[in-house]
This record gives sequence, C-alpha cells and structure tokens, in this order.
Amino acid sequence: MGTVQVPETACYGAQTQRAADNFPISGLRMPPPFIRSLALIKHCAAKANQALGLLEAETAAAIAGAAEEIHRGELADQFPIDVFQTGSGTSTNMNMNEVIAGRANEGLTGQRGGRSPVHPNDHVNLGQSSNDVIPTTIHVAALLALHAQLYPALEKLRATLAGKANEFADVRKLGRTHLQDAVPMTLGNEFSGYAHQIELARERFQDVEKRLAELALGGTAVGSGINTHPEFAGRTIAELNRITGMVFREAANHFQAQATQDTAVELSSALKTLAVALVKIANDLRWLSSGPRCGLGEINLPSLQPGSSIMPGKVNPVIPEAVIQAAAQVMGNDTVISLSGQSGNFELNVMLPVTAYNLLQSIDLMAAGADVLEAKCIRGISANRERCAANIEQSLALVTGLVPFIGYDQAAAIAHEAHEKGKTIREVVLEKKILDEETLDRALS
Repeated sequence: MGTVQVPETACYGAQTQRAADNFPISGLRMPPPFIRSLALIKHCAAKANQALGLLEAETAAAIAGAAEEIHRGELADQFPIDVFQTGSGTSTNMNMNEVIAGRANEGLTGQRGGRSPVHPNDHVNLGQSSNDVIPTTIHVAALLALHAQLYPALEKLRATLAGKANEFADVRKLGRTHLQDAVPMTLGNEFSGYAHQIELARERFQDVEKRLAELALGGTAVGSGINTHPEFAGRTIAELNRITGMVFREAANHFQAQATQDTAVELSSALKTLAVALVKIANDLRWLSSGPRCGLGEINLPSLQPGSSIMPGKVNPVIPEAVIQAAAQVMGNDTVISLSGQSGNFELNVMLPVTAYNLLQSIDLMAAGADVLEAKCIRGISANRERCAANIEQSLALVTGLVPFIGYDQAAAIAHEAHEKGKTIREVVLEKKILDEETLDRALS
C-alpha cells in the first residue's frame, strides 16, 4: 500500500496511521471505557496464550504489562481513530494491537514501536479476530459500566424518591388526569410512583445481563473459531472474570454472537425506557413546582441559579430541564443502535464502532442524569402544604366523593353550579342543604 509516515513518538504503527488518515469524519474517538475494556481483554488473552504454551513468558508478560497500562487509562493519546471507521472496528482493534506491541517492544528493547520482538498480529492478536474481539468488548464495557456507574446512581435516586414518598405521605393534594383536576391523593402517593419507576428500570437491566455476559470471543473471523486454540476463549474469559468479579461466559452460538447485535439493541431499549421514565418524572417536577405564585406551586425545588438574564428574581427548574435533554440524546442513540443492529450482514455486523459509542454514551448520560437529579433536585424538594390544601378545597373534582350519596347526575349539577358561581363544592352543598355538614365532611375526605 506504499509508505506511510508515523510519528516517531507513537507506540502505534502503519495500520493505525492509515486509519487516522482515512477517517477524518467527526473528531469523536472511541470512549475511554471501551479502550480500557479492549486492553483488559488483550491482557487476559496474553495470559491465556502463555498458559496454553503459545506465547513465551517474556512476550506474554510484556503484552500484559502494556495492556495493563492502557487499562489504567495511560497512553490515551495513542488512540486517534475516529468512531466512524471500518464497520467491524478492525481499525481500533489494530490500533490497540500496535500500541500494545509498540509499548511492549519499548520495555524489552528500549525503542518504542515496531513489530519485533512483539508483533501486533502474531502475538498481541493471537487467537483473535476483530470480528469476535470488538463485539466482546462492547459487552464487557457495557456490563462493567452498568455495575460501576448506572446501578449505584439508580439506587440512590430510587432511595431518595422513596424517602420523599414517606416524607410527603400526609400531604393531601389533587390528583390530575388530562392536565385537569382529578380526585385527591397524597404527594407521597405521587413520589412512590416515581420510586417504583426507577426500581422497574433497574430490573430491566438485570434481565438483559445474562445475555450481555455472553461473549463472542473464540469465534474469530466468522464464528467457526479458525486459527484459535479450542481452550483460548474459556481461559481468557476465566481470567477476565477473575479480574472483574463478573461472570462472563463464552457465547452459546458464535455465529449469532458475531452476526448480530441484538443484545446491544435490547440494552439500548432498556436505556431508552429509563430515559422516558426520567422525562416523565422531570416534567412532573417542572409542573408541580410551576409558578411560584401563578402556577401549581405544590412543591418547591432547590434554587440553584438565576433563571433569566432580563427578569430579576426568576428561578427555573434547570436540573429537570438538563435531564430531559440528556434523555432525548439517549432516545436518539437508541435509534442509531436499532439501525446498526439491522446491519448484521451474513456473518458480521458492520456498524460496531457507532453501536459501542452510542451505547456507552447512553449509560454515561443516564448515570450522570440520575445522579444530578437526585443530588441537586429531588433531595432538596419540599412540599408547599398550604397550596396543596387550598387547591383541594377549590377543586370541582371533589364532587366525585358525593356520587355514592346523591348519584352521578346530581353531583354533576352541583359541580356545574359551583363552577358557574365561582363557589366551592362544599359551599353549594351546604347552601342547598343536600347533605349535613358531618356527612359532607366524610364524603369530601
């Protein structure tokens, strides 16, 4: 293919440089969690190949050591390839192979880069193909991110919402359907619904975990396992489990594992569902806190920053608005991942890099969004008890409680008269002496 100029300071080689030159598309790079997970897989692969007698101890140790550096977050500047690249992710896999080989050679010879004594294909990529390693890395990075980032954030959010449900258990307020007044409930009831939404979201992620834990490693080019030792995948995954504490396992069917990204699509769907839940909660908080004087004003959100460059004293629900925008991005990411999932042509999906990028970004956004919503908004919410009580007394929906005593039609007539005359349901019933005060109190409570 001719000569290509590689920076003297680079650990990588010609394949990485060609890819960097060929794909100047977005400036976006593969996410750090993906790079770290790919390095971890290379580390475990070197250990497995040494145990199988396929790598000399010195070579395996040099590969494992370089991979460990990358896994710790070092050498991040050595991964210059755009997300929008070859659909198999071969460019990123070879970027990793070359960086590990180049760094290993530096340790062994004092000279960075090159293909000897450690070769990027023959040694670092031994027993592997981009076609099984990149799908494996997507699963590993996503599952690790769920446990490290998303689950802790969701549990804090759920616990804080549940705490608010208990705190507001005695705050009676109006329910609302179709944005219109409905029958009374408590503010605690409302927050308990939010808490359970988050609990169910967590369950959806746990449901997909068993499929996310299946790894394509061992299938090599098309799923048949050509050019790899039959024990390579099992030994590599065992080492991966030892380091991470997870329970990854080899795919039950390698042809499915490499030809499809159904599990990524499923995980993205769960992330989209969480995004929808956060939008529902965030929008409710915006409505419930609207005003503060001429809106619903039933809750008070923490005041974090001035809300207007022209209106003094205005404070906006900035945290819910930020979370809604993050959720919208996750919904967009889900569309891209769904389209990517359709691109499993014969034995390989050819939209793996963008799948990895969007999936990991969605996990990041939902974890950070849940964290911020909990810490900077929900934790500081207080109830406006006086407004809640006043809204109930003014509501025409209270007439629903009279139906068992006077029937639907008469109750509707009372509601109509109260609305026309600007009176409360209580005032109309007492004026007309339809029920005595004691019975009325019981009905309206």
